[in-house]
Amino acid sequence: MPSTPSAPHALGPSAPAPGAGAMIARQAIMDDRQAVVGYELFNRSRTQTGHTAASDVLLVFTALSHAGSEELVGRMLIFVNCTHESLAGGHLELVNPDKVVLEIPPLGHVAAQEVQARLPILAGLRARGFHLAFGHQVLESAYAPWLPLADYIKLDMAVLAPDQLAVLVSYAGRHSQARLIAEKIETAQQYDMVSSLGVRLFQGYLFSRPTLVEARLLSPSQASIVQLLNLVRSQAPTSEIEEALKKDAGLAFNLMRLINSAGLGLTREITSFRQAVLLLGLKKLFRWAALLLTVARSGGTPPAVGQTAVVRGRLMELLAREFMSPEQADQAFVIGVFSMLDQMLGMPLEPALSLLHLPDELAAALLRRDNAYGQLLTLAEACESSDDCRFDQAAQSLRLSSQQINLAHLQALAWADQMTQG
Repeated sequence: MPSTPSAPHALGPSAPAPGAGAMIARQAIMDDRQAVVGYELFNRSRTQTGHTAASDVLLVFTALSHAGSEELVGRMLIFVNCTHESLAGGHLELVNPDKVVLEIPPLGHVAAQEVQARLPILAGLRARGFHLAFGHQVLESAYAPWLPLADYIKLDMAVLAPDQLAVLVSYAGRHSQARLIAEKIETAQQYDMVSSLGVRLFQGYLFSRPTLVEARLLSPSQASIVQLLNLVRSQAPTSEIEEALKKDAGLAFNLMRLINSAGLGLTREITSFRQAVLLLGLKKLFRWAALLLTVARSGGTPPAVGQTAVVRGRLMELLAREFMSPEQADQAFVIGVFSMLDQMLGMPLEPALSLLHLPDELAAALLRRDNAYGQLLTLAEACESSDDCRFDQAAQSLRLSSQQINLAHLQALAWADQMTQG
């Protein structure tokens, strides 16, 4: 049993001051061997009365796409509190259902009328592979149609008396296949009691307190997102969608971060925007862009760092076309954009790059400059800084003429400028 009980206090850290960024708390759910089986996520950027469908969407999206010094979701199950309104939201199309447990709230005094009405949505989510968790209220007769859908039932130790717990555990064992989680465990006595009843999953301050994670996103311009939405809605060619993604460093980072996140459940790493667009598909791409619009900054002009990253990526892409394959030129663009990720995220480059799960060849170019991609990056930096010595050395090693480089640089500047002009 746990050896370091903690004194109870109000649940979780207090909300951050306005402007502190998206704050997510996570609390471990443990098994009887004290191994972590999952995390429940709490949105600490909203007020306690602000739990809405919109806040649910933002929590899931931020958890999948955040840029921080540690993986928020990882390979564990994530338990996400939902509103019934958010359960029909398109944001769930972006998530690998195998990794997500949707915590379904009770319906209160309207349960008798609403249980049947809500059943098709819950059954549909379960059929798609989502796990469903309910509070102990699901064991009441009014919720009988929902009980077969329960993968987890949470027993609230703060409100249930010992005799109630024994009855509920026995009933759940006879009438459902759900695993039981005793939550809000704060004392060793509570742990001993529920363990003796056969409960094997636990959550509460006795095991771990919620830890706060600042989940940072690069915010693309609203104009860029609207342009992307319009292109996707009109089913524009993949090449046009790819161009729109390349013109905003925030869009570029967030798409690659999402497409390679554990939450999407892919088995291979995606290294170009064309791959990302084709793999995600227009429907999911539209939903993703619509969600991203909720965290976009106002104003249409990218910050100076983002603009420089876009120009750098385009320059490297154009130069790579002189001696590389089209796919390699796409990757050169990715390297150029993400070479300024440390400045965009305010963290060292190596941990910033680890968020993208790039192949070794691309990471080596960014961190050590020890291949052709790295030489292209050195050349692009020399163009920005007017460093003639580095410019000449890189140009010679790549066998590119000054005329080729200068023309490509002008083309890259003009291409990026088209975005700022609308």
